[in-house]
Amino acid sequence: MQRWVLHIDMDAFFASVEQLTRPTLRDRPVLVGGLGGRGVVAGASYEAREYGAHSAMPMFRAQQLVGSRAVVVMPRHAVYSAASRRVFGIIAAHVGVIEQLSIDEAFMEPVALRGASAGEVFEWAENLRALIREETGLPCSIGAGSGKQFAKIGSGEAKPDGTFVIPVNKQIEMLHPLAAKKLWGVGPVTASKLSSIGVETIGQLANMTQKEVEISLGNTVGIQLWRLAQGIDEREVAPRAISKQISTEHTYPKDLLSVTEVDAAILRAAQGAHRRLLKDGRGARTVTVKLRMADFHIESRSSTLPYATDDIKVLQASALRLARYPEELGPIRLVGVSYSGLEEARQNVLFPELDRELVRPPAPDNDFETGVGGAVVGPEGEAMSSETVVEGLTLNAKDPGDAEKTWRTTEDVYHPDYGHGWVQGTGHGVVSVRFETRATGRGKSKSFAVDDPALKPADPLDSLAWSEWFAAES
Repeated sequence: MQRWVLHIDMDAFFASVEQLTRPTLRDRPVLVGGLGGRGVVAGASYEAREYGAHSAMPMFRAQQLVGSRAVVVMPRHAVYSAASRRVFGIIAAHVGVIEQLSIDEAFMEPVALRGASAGEVFEWAENLRALIREETGLPCSIGAGSGKQFAKIGSGEAKPDGTFVIPVNKQIEMLHPLAAKKLWGVGPVTASKLSSIGVETIGQLANMTQKEVEISLGNTVGIQLWRLAQGIDEREVAPRAISKQISTEHTYPKDLLSVTEVDAAILRAAQGAHRRLLKDGRGARTVTVKLRMADFHIESRSSTLPYATDDIKVLQASALRLARYPEELGPIRLVGVSYSGLEEARQNVLFPELDRELVRPPAPDNDFETGVGGAVVGPEGEAMSSETVVEGLTLNAKDPGDAEKTWRTTEDVYHPDYGHGWVQGTGHGVVSVRFETRATGRGKSKSFAVDDPALKPADPLDSLAWSEWFAAES
């Protein structure tokens, strides 16, 4: 019987949840990420993508591309996690086995679709998308084919907010003209190897002989990719174990011999792991740096934060604090960074800049752990004088006796007269709040004194207005 695998991907998930719960943001170019412009984009709405913005891009660059219409929203992972649970709860009620890849995508192989026609698969997928939209208000795209590879390609073709089914008799016709890098498992290194031998498309890879593939790509990974290129994909859909850690590592063609080279390699690995962390939807408490020496022995060091975070500057600073260098260890050939202690909960830290600072000793024979006599390095890795640091803390710190409230832009708030809202802006002793949730439609904006006793911080989950669902879930 004909096998049908489906791939579902929630469209611009983080940004779509923000637009759902804050109706004023609908049809606006929304960027989810660090508000200071020095962070990384965790999600971008389709309106923002039209300008070239995308996930994992530096926030300052995304803002440059989008311009003055950009709305930068602080991530609210508790809201995204709740929305994900509801979406996949709906899917689970209609599909026996789900292989969830991340907070917003999964494979499924419904028993009801075995032997179905392409038209019947399309209708089934459209009904599921309509049900998800009806119950959650969120858009998604579904692709379907004879295996995971075709299902994944199909969901890409379906975006945004659509269904794309690849019939068996059309799959090779569609697959082979695609660039080789579109094939599942072909990363930059493999794509470069293929390009060097004149293979640019999936069809060209499929037409290679087995011997040519083994010589060029190896007899394990190479053969797997070759079979996928030929349309052979028998991988089963099965539940995945929850990842205990997320990591990225790179082996360098030339040994790293300087502090600058090692620092750059650590930052590269930290950023790569961070992109996967954002996709996973959790925060990390523990950072580990792995170094493999020229003689192949491994050095590994870890540190644990008092809270889980996905703040790239905090994670990078934690990784750099763990660095060791060639003058101490000898030439380094591999650098990796991993994040573990993964948690859905995030803690808002009063002074995150403290965890973004890096104290380094002036020489390798100093006590690394104490950092005595070290120079202070700022969030961008620049050297800073102690006076600069003190001034920065003075500007951000609050005197313990100062009762004045502070509000962050896009923070969730509550007022007894107007209900749930979010901070649109604050300054000169005034805070502007837009009062709205998923259920209210576009709300009205009101201004208050920053120390108005009626204005309180609110639970971000209230913006979903899913009280009955939360009650049933608990």
